Amino acid sequence: MPRYALKIEYHGAPFAGWQRQADQPSVQGAVEAALARLEPGEHRIAAAGRTDAGVHATGQVASFDLAKGWDPFRLSEALNYHLKPQPVAVVAAARVADDWHARFTAVERRYVFRLLMRRAPATHDAGLVWQVKQPLDVAPMREAAAHLIGKHDFTTFRSSICQAASPVKTLDEITIEEVAGFSGPELRFFLRARSFLHNQVRSIVGTLERVGAGAWAPGDVKTALEAADRAACGPVCPPQGLYLAGVGYPEDPFG
Repeated sequence: MPRYALKIEYHGAPFAGWQRQADQPSVQGAVEAALARLEPGEHRIAAAGRTDAGVHATGQVASFDLAKGWDPFRLSEALNYHLKPQPVAVVAAARVADDWHARFTAVERRYVFRLLMRRAPATHDAGLVWQVKQPLDVAPMREAAAHLIGKHDFTTFRSSICQAASPVKTLDEITIEEVAGFSGPELRFFLRARSFLHNQVRSIVGTLERVGAGAWAPGDVKTALEAADRAACGPVCPPQGLYLAGVGYPEDPFG
């Protein structure tokens, strides 16, 4: 059976997350239902990462097998037709090797978090950003973020229901950029690692926001990390500003 990879983007608001659920809408369920319209029967697809309810993606990757061969462009067009009107789109498709796997072949995940700073309620970006009313001081936030780069025990920044075998992860990058966004001034957080713990990004961003607001000092983040205690974490920020922006592989399947 030929194996395919898809690059998928979606608006996470209508879904209970990526993972298929029996009684709630999911992105995985939407894509599998579209596949069943092309080849009747049960389909099971694997994703590079399981995003939570309300989290978006611009570069999610999934892999699966089909009974017959499809031209990748025709496959993406057919899936997009059957995915309408849901806010899910296949932006690229590719034929991959039989042993290629969206999750296990991946060597890197990249996330972006958007934080909008303005008092007036967001309209055009509603549901796409985390909004705070006060401006944040980015310099101490960058100083604090530097403590998290590298290999650490991230228990403090890990959900209590995280199923990862170990809390030790290597965080390769945290970059914070100031952007003149469509709705106002934004901070955009770029995080890169081979893999992440459950709620790790939202825990880190929520904690760094406290630094930018002046409630925490940059050194407090180092102290929280070293505590290896979930109770030492700052507030976990809401999901709507988070995007799975890309997945890295030894060779890009989408060329």
